[in-house]
Amino acid sequence: MNIGNVTLSNGVKMPLEGFGVFQVPDPAVCRQAVLDAIETGYRLIDTAAIYMNEAAVGEAIKEAIAKGVVKREELFITTKLWCNAASYDGAKKAFADSMNNLGLDYLDLYLIHQPFGDVYGAWRAMEELYQAGKIRAIGVSNFYIGRFTEFAEIVDLKPMVNQIELHPFYSQYDAIENMKQYGTVPQAWGPLAEGKHGIFTHPVLSAVGAKYGKTAAQIALKWNIQRGVSVMPKSIHKDRMEQNIALWDFTLTDDDMKSIDALDLGHSEIIDHNDPNVVRYILGATKE
Repeated sequence: MNIGNVTLSNGVKMPLEGFGVFQVPDPAVCRQAVLDAIETGYRLIDTAAIYMNEAAVGEAIKEAIAKGVVKREELFITTKLWCNAASYDGAKKAFADSMNNLGLDYLDLYLIHQPFGDVYGAWRAMEELYQAGKIRAIGVSNFYIGRFTEFAEIVDLKPMVNQIELHPFYSQYDAIENMKQYGTVPQAWGPLAEGKHGIFTHPVLSAVGAKYGKTAAQIALKWNIQRGVSVMPKSIHKDRMEQNIALWDFTLTDDDMKSIDALDLGHSEIIDHNDPNVVRYILGATKE
């Protein structure tokens, strides 16, 4: 499977499709899912400290390499810094802990998971780790347009990636265009809208899919990819993994893209990072 890449601002190539492990905390299930994903052809694996499954991801990577399925340099591994470690010293320790959990010598992408806490101190630490060659690229996650702009204007090394909610019902074209000004690549979490809005049987997505022999989910993922957005669908079922990755043998037309664009609601129905209760909840969710 030949997955397309996007080139980050520093020249590093990142797959346009990867595999996410959010809400897969069971070690055995996570390890097998990541191993299945790598065997299916996924090369970008996305985890986070708060997911509590970095060790299981690391075990799957080690097993896949030992079996000769893949070489380390062919993989693109991402993890994220949680709010309780968002400071200069905290980021240094959290990174070391994540690397120990993953069992890796270097990381491909390290993200500040949420725009809360001492993100500037954390970023200085990440810049140093990047300059030392321990991380190939650094970026942020859930930095929405105003917060992202402030951050990108202040820091010296601009975020190479911003991972935000992006799917047909929340297209955020304005955020994507704004990222381009700073050389930042958009990456989608929840590219299938966490199953909301009947996305798997949606009439518009299904009608477009019928033209290509593809499912509504495949069309939703392809739409983002054609916008230059890296996507990370999640599934613990190998047949669904195979389906999600079968996106590279067709191209949506301009009319197809416009019909999907029209589904945009202009807001999230999953999480609102401007809601004070959401902010309090996120800050209260610490990694034990």
